[in-house]
Amino acid sequence: MNPTRIRRIWLIVLLLVVAAVAGTLITFAMQENMTYLFTPTQVKNNEAPKDARFRLGGLVCEGTVKRTEGTLAVSFSVTDRVNQVIVQHEGILPDMFKEGTSIIATGKMQGKQFIASEVLAKHDETYTPKEVQDAMKKARELHTKSCGAL
Repeated sequence: MNPTRIRRIWLIVLLLVVAAVAGTLITFAMQENMTYLFTPTQVKNNEAPKDARFRLGGLVCEGTVKRTEGTLAVSFSVTDRVNQVIVQHEGILPDMFKEGTSIIATGKMQGKQFIASEVLAKHDETYTPKEVQDAMKKARELHTKSCGAL
């Protein structure tokens, strides 16, 4: 075989190996930074990660929003109409945030409470994230439960 051809083959093999290693490293790096959306029922069923950040989606239960006087701390319950999770947040809430609206909170579980670092409210009356909409539809089919005492 021609020595030039052998060098080209080795160069191509080397480039393929480098590309495979780079692709693998990129995939691992992206997986560490991904945050998945879970509903309160999934959180109660221990399907959500214990020590990792994730997003919690659902409706803010009416009558559960409690603000700490003189601070930005607020607590409220989020439901998918089957289960509820108490959310603690310290910071400015979006203008669209109110009881009965859909929200997505990003944070971690701490005991039985979700500590949110960010809270997003739905954009308008016609928009709900597909994941939240599907989970709530499934929950409605299984049970009908209002926001009650925790």
